[in-house]
Amino acid sequence: MEPRETFRTEFVDFALKQGVLRFGEFKTKAGRLSPYFFNAGLFNTGMALARLGEFYANAILASAVSFDVIFGPAYKGIPLVATTAVALARSGRNVPFCFNRKEAKDHGEGGVIVGAPLAGKVLILDDVISAGTSVRESVELIRAAKAEPAGVLIALDRMERGAGETSAVQEVQALYGLPVFSIATLEDILAYLSRQGGMAHELHSVREYRTRYGVFTDGSRSPPAIREFSTRPDPMSAPDGS
Repeated sequence: MEPRETFRTEFVDFALKQGVLRFGEFKTKAGRLSPYFFNAGLFNTGMALARLGEFYANAILASAVSFDVIFGPAYKGIPLVATTAVALARSGRNVPFCFNRKEAKDHGEGGVIVGAPLAGKVLILDDVISAGTSVRESVELIRAAKAEPAGVLIALDRMERGAGETSAVQEVQALYGLPVFSIATLEDILAYLSRQGGMAHELHSVREYRTRYGVFTDGSRSPPAIREFSTRPDPMSAPDGS
């Protein structure tokens, strides 16, 4: 496991090398032209998935969230929750995990939940939060089982406004009162780019996009007048939403 102060930057580097994080010009669902693209579905080899689980485990261990079970919403959350449970066990914390079926099974054990029972405090694992649909469905399943949603962990917080003035992560936090935290954020991507040689164009493009569409940690729509990125990787912050 990486020390707390390094895994965020190492995750950005890993995502870039795996082709999960790309720079260029990409059209988002909202119709915006984004200078970067993140597709967690491209963590599609055994090695990549195992490494991804370690990053999720590091983010969990670095957080202050209290939980009893980890839950992965179908379908993307299924491999995430399984590989994270393995990584946590290797780090000395053996936790139960489960996921849901999209359709209830009417034979055998039946039901929609596979794996450990939804009980106690349940931490939801997903790749990103866009519309918040996956989180809403997960919260409904957890509460229906008389369990308690403990928080949401995602791979990347884009820190980007939706149709309104807040990000999808902020909307989830406000709607459900849950801590939402991430392995990395757009600020970590900017910090990474600022330390790389030969990526000045990418850095400028992402900064411009952030200024135009971003939300910031102080809740404003505008960046601070002077924004410098440390030469040290950012430490894992307290749950702030994704």
